[in-house]
Amino acid sequence: MAMILPALVLFVACSNDDDSFARLTVNGTLWTPGSSDFNVGDRSDFDGDVDASFTGNGGTATRMFSWNNNLSTADYNADITATTAGSFRMIVEDSQGEIVLDRTIQGGSEPDSIDGVTSAGASGIWVVTIEVNDFSGDGSFSLSEGN
Repeated sequence: MAMILPALVLFVACSNDDDSFARLTVNGTLWTPGSSDFNVGDRSDFDGDVDASFTGNGGTATRMFSWNNNLSTADYNADITATTAGSFRMIVEDSQGEIVLDRTIQGGSEPDSIDGVTSAGASGIWVVTIEVNDFSGDGSFSLSEGN
């Protein structure tokens, strides 16, 4: 009986009833919390166009990365396919920390995409924050230097 109890405790301690997740891939790299590949600070994680995808199974997550934008605006596009009401939010700050874009797409309703040009900001290293909240589905977004 002593052998069964430790095995049972180990099984219970390792079980995971929460199967929800949220993942973000930017320019082919999976972003995970604490990843040294993504740095918000005085250097850019990405130069040029940003192409990203995300997927979720009821998960909630916030991810940030830096992006070098040599111009004062950025073109953006985002699209989701969500099976339930969750949300995708994109916040973009210019090199001075001013918010030039703050848009949300609600799952389970229309429109399921956003696009346009950010407000004008200071060129340099911009910070992009992506939030998914109780998100089930998938989507993609892109950023490129504006005009």
